[in-house]
Formats: sequence, C-alpha cells, structure tokens
Amino acid sequence: MSNAVAHADQPAHAHHRALQHHFDTMPQQKEAAVIGMWVFLLTEILFFGGLFVAYMIYRIWYFDAFAEASRSLSLFWGGLNTAVLIGSSLTMAMAVRGAQTNKRKATVNWLILTMLLGTVFLGVKVIEYADKFEHHHVPGPNFVWAHEAAPGAEGAAAESGHRQLSLTPDQLQRTTQIYFSLYFTMTGLHALHMIIGIGLMSVITWMAWKGRFDEQYYTPVELSGLYWHFVDIVWIFLFPLLYLVERHQ
Repeated sequence: MSNAVAHADQPAHAHHRALQHHFDTMPQQKEAAVIGMWVFLLTEILFFGGLFVAYMIYRIWYFDAFAEASRSLSLFWGGLNTAVLIGSSLTMAMAVRGAQTNKRKATVNWLILTMLLGTVFLGVKVIEYADKFEHHHVPGPNFVWAHEAAPGAEGAAAESGHRQLSLTPDQLQRTTQIYFSLYFTMTGLHALHMIIGIGLMSVITWMAWKGRFDEQYYTPVELSGLYWHFVDIVWIFLFPLLYLVERHQ
C-alpha cells in the first residue's frame, strides 16, 4: 500500500508546472517550440527576401534614381536607429540570460529597456516619415521630386570623376517613386514587426514579473529573443540598401 502511494506521488515531483500534457519532458517541449519558431522565421525570411529581390532588380534598372532618392534620407537618423537596434539586441540577450539564471528583477529590467529602445526606434521612424510627407516624397498623385543641381555641379562632377545623372527631371519624377514605394513598404513592414515585438515583450515582461520563468523553463523569453534578433537583422540589411546608395559621392 505504501509502495503504491509512493509510486503515485512520483509523477507529481517529476513534472515541471510549465510542462504541457502532450509532452513527456521539458527538453522535448522546448525542442518543439524552438523548431516551430525557426519554421516561422523561415517564412519571414522568404517574405522579406521577396522584397529584397524586388529592390535589387529595380535598383539595377534605375540606379541613378535610387542614388538620388537615397541621398534625401538622413544618415544621422538611420545611423541612430541602427545603433539603437544593436543596443536592443544586447539588452534582449541579457534578458534571456537573466531568465536562464532565474534572476527575475534583472530579466524584467532588461526586457523593459529592450522595449524602450524599440520605442525610440519607432519614434525616429515617425520623424523620418513626417519629413517625407512634408517634402511630398510619398508615392502618389502628390509626389514631387524637385532636385535642382547647383550652378557648376555638372562641371564639378566631371572634374572629380563622379558619374553624372543619365535621367531627365521627368524621368526622375517617375522612377524615384519606385524607390520611395519600396522604402515605405520595407520600412513600414519592419516597423510593424517592431510594434508586434514590443507587444510580445510586454506579455513576456508580465510573465517574468509574475515569476513564471526559472532555470528549467525560460523558453518564451528565448523564443521572443529570436524574433527580436531577427527583426534587428532585417534592419541591418535595410540600412545600407536604403540609406547608403552611392553615398561616397
């Protein structure tokens, strides 16, 4: 009788409270979650990959227009956002480490800092978008590309060895819209992923504050970190593609 009671009590001590009924062990549950996240990220890579391919094709076709339009972007704001996201990747990694070592307060603080950096990134994008609306650089019927070369610019370009534009002002008016269409599409979708990430981090932060994570169960923090790092990596590609087109001139 005592042996039966002891045997019945054994599973209660063997199972972690976060272990779901359709998994046998915590490592099995984590492995399934990690595979699922990587499959999801693969679909995201295909999604953004299609946009990158479209960008490269149009950039080859209308390089002058892309170079001119790229110069209208602020390297300061773009560089600042790059530094902000790199910093947020560090704070996210520290949050994962805090969860792994069962440091609840540290985990919460690092997650909050990550969300603050993400909010700074979005704030900078609002500033950049506002500038584009102010200068009528939003594709559509009100789009205006007014670029007037300074007196003697063509001669200066020839003397310095820089390539002169091969497109007329009318052609630039049409083709620069392609650049800005891709700019708003790619950065807009990236910003949407950032907003989703901040919402996700809010839930994870609440769970961490409630003490849901420990050395055995920190999978939600780790997988959220994978998503956040992916969004950061996308921007690492977007920044040079959109902001650094022939900036050596």
